[in-house]
Amino acid sequence: MNDRPELCKDLDGNTFRQWYWLKEELVSFCRENGLPISGSKEELSSRICRYLDTGEIIAPVSRPRSKVSHSSITLESRIEADFVCSELHRAFFKSQLGDSFSFNVPFQKWLKANSGKTYADAVFAYCEIKKSDKNSRKSIDKQFEYNTYIRDFFEDNKVRSLDDAIRCWKYKKSRPGSNRYEKEDLIILKERTE
Repeated sequence: MNDRPELCKDLDGNTFRQWYWLKEELVSFCRENGLPISGSKEELSSRICRYLDTGEIIAPVSRPRSKVSHSSITLESRIEADFVCSELHRAFFKSQLGDSFSFNVPFQKWLKANSGKTYADAVFAYCEIKKSDKNSRKSIDKQFEYNTYIRDFFEDNKVRSLDDAIRCWKYKKSRPGSNRYEKEDLIILKERTE
């Protein structure tokens, strides 16, 4: 069932992109071939694809991080450019929003997109995000293919088990092409019962 090729220098970028790879596999390949190992799964995949097609080793994109220049954050303080979730920030938000505060993904994205606004704006935004989370389907970032697959599987198969979903996911990632759920993936469940 699994015709996935070995991840090695002999692979071309197009073939590489057709298959599902764990981040650990990508990091291991990078280490073995002298490529930088930092970055997201998407960045590693792009780096490996370029290397397989051209032999070129591209450096990771460096992102300068600014440090909070003041030791105390107030509601009037401005959100820094290149915002980083730190313990100082966590302590501030917990003091404003309570111990249940956490840096959820939508709020982190809001903070990074709204530098220059005040922390009072951030507190308000957090409350609005929490309200809307209760009423809407959460989006899953592109790199979390497994989570997206499982969610989509259950939206289409409400009476199936998690074991069924995982079995279909394993089948799907062992094949070339998209890793998105499709009704045809259920074929692997029929093979088990026959």
